[in-house]
Amino acid sequence: MIHANKSLLVIGIGMAALVASSPAFFSSSPASSVAVSDTALPPVETRQPNSQYKSAFAGQTRIAGVKTKTPLSVTVLNSELKLPWAIQCLPDGRFLITEKGGTMRIFKTNGQPDKTIEGLPPVVFGGQGGLLDVNIDPDFARNRMLFWDYAEQTEGGALLAVAKGKLSADDSRLEGVEVIYRAKPGYSGKLQYGSRILFDTDGNLFVSTGERSGNDIRIKAQDLSTALGKVIHITKEGKPVAGGPFAGKADALPEIYAYGLRNPEGMAWNPQTHELWEAEFGPRGGDEINIIRPGNNYGWPLVTYGIEYSGDKVGEGIQQREGVTQPVYYWDPSISPCNILFYTGNNIPEWKNNLFVCGLSGLHIARLIIENNKVTGEERLLQDKNERWRSLAIGKDGAMYGVTDKGSLYRIAKQ
Repeated sequence: MIHANKSLLVIGIGMAALVASSPAFFSSSPASSVAVSDTALPPVETRQPNSQYKSAFAGQTRIAGVKTKTPLSVTVLNSELKLPWAIQCLPDGRFLITEKGGTMRIFKTNGQPDKTIEGLPPVVFGGQGGLLDVNIDPDFARNRMLFWDYAEQTEGGALLAVAKGKLSADDSRLEGVEVIYRAKPGYSGKLQYGSRILFDTDGNLFVSTGERSGNDIRIKAQDLSTALGKVIHITKEGKPVAGGPFAGKADALPEIYAYGLRNPEGMAWNPQTHELWEAEFGPRGGDEINIIRPGNNYGWPLVTYGIEYSGDKVGEGIQQREGVTQPVYYWDPSISPCNILFYTGNNIPEWKNNLFVCGLSGLHIARLIIENNKVTGEERLLQDKNERWRSLAIGKDGAMYGVTDKGSLYRIAKQ
């Protein structure tokens, strides 16, 4: 729980209760969906929304602002990375970083290069494709296995492939590389692959996949016979985990865990509830934070708080629909959320169990305070750096580390 901001949390929770019990607080404008008391900070978003869509409940967007009280030390450890996409902390404290062009490297704790890992398969680099996420086997100390995903060229077009390989004893190459899963079908476009890889407590993988963006293919996020716009649940061999919500259903892939997603580039485990949380891009507005539950439909492209880039409605312009799970939180205008991270370190106690969201077009890291699966406060961090934040990790020292599209590796800690 958070201690330094306890008074702010009480204010946020009280505000939510007040709004929920008083219809007078509801409005067609997301900016006024939550009343802000004189002692609370105003919402961090001050721009006009792209639409006047009504949120489904108070506090679903533009919640009251909060501010970190701990003085921060923000240090650039390296500014020469090449389009980094993911960062993981190895057991010895070094950092494993993927670079979108197809390179996987290890960096020392001071941010200096250590090893370049050879043996990766070729990637389709361009648009939003390339070498994407990487994660470390929970039993890495014994088996030295890495899992990653990337854009792969196939006869039907590019698709998201998930691969695994054993890191050699000298950290210089991957051995026994094998593609364990392909998110079919392939597509000619260059956008919206997803993706993020997480392990569950049994050592199986959750992988998020994008719906590939095109008007001619995005409806497949609703199609259970394809792997696009989904969260899939597979074993380390790439097989469906037994007992999935669509196992045994005709014309449905048994590995599908949830569906109706647009471009989910963030997933993280909530350390308090042990539930799977996800972040995804909307179009113009409608970026979402969701709790992913088995069998649930998250609506895209039938239900969204965003609009088309042209300004038109998406489909019929529906925001709530029976059988579709509402986002816990959404942004309009967009911040373009990428990786997300629940802070579990001890370096900054007031951040404990807060959710941190990498903002690409938003040029900041969003800090969300979570209480009872609701967002009760939002802060924008490091806006002055003017960086597109791509991925975050917690270091062995309890500090937070982040990589940006510009090629920077940051350390964020208390002074």
